[in-house]
Amino acid sequence: MIRQDYILRMVEELGRILRRMRNKVDSQEYDEAENDLDEAFTKLLGSGAEAVSELSEMELLERLTHDDSTLVLRQKAMLLIDVLQEASRIYSGQGREAESHESLIKALNLLLTLQLRDYDLEAPELVPKIELVREQLAGVELPLRTQAGLWRHYEHVGAYGKAENALFAILETERANPNLISEARAFYERLLRQDDQTLAAGDLPRPEVEAGLKEVRSMAVQ
Repeated sequence: MIRQDYILRMVEELGRILRRMRNKVDSQEYDEAENDLDEAFTKLLGSGAEAVSELSEMELLERLTHDDSTLVLRQKAMLLIDVLQEASRIYSGQGREAESHESLIKALNLLLTLQLRDYDLEAPELVPKIELVREQLAGVELPLRTQAGLWRHYEHVGAYGKAENALFAILETERANPNLISEARAFYERLLRQDDQTLAAGDLPRPEVEAGLKEVRSMAVQ
């Protein structure tokens, strides 16, 4: 009970910090907002923004875990994602575009991890949030691990055309990887087991699935 009360107080306090930060960003008070950013990261992770920038997504999740329930961990992770999105706005306002993109990529990777992880809870609210952050990163070259997460995510939600786009973004640099070719072939074979209506709704009609399978099969023999 004591632990639960502590978590609730932390969530409420972080909510206040986030609102304050957003107001400052909207007013273009970026340096002042950065002070709030440090405070938010410290409350969530025990480290300020500079140290957080050095941590991977999995390291960030490990920092959040203290024998909490799945629900509490998800709630804390969503707060962290919100903070990372605000960090991106702050850095962009300061002209620090590379750091802005890095924060958004971390937010996207965390969202994908939460969506694809074997949690007890379904979280349909993650789907539009993933799409929003992906749109915010339009034109930014994404790491392979992010594209791989998007590939799995889009197949999971039935957005097969977007899944194929993510797959071919990976294949541009990894087409000689036999394991990837095998996974790509299995992807198209799974899609061929779907009916035509489902494939069309996923923006990847059957003829395009067949063409994709033919292309990845040709990669396997090159």
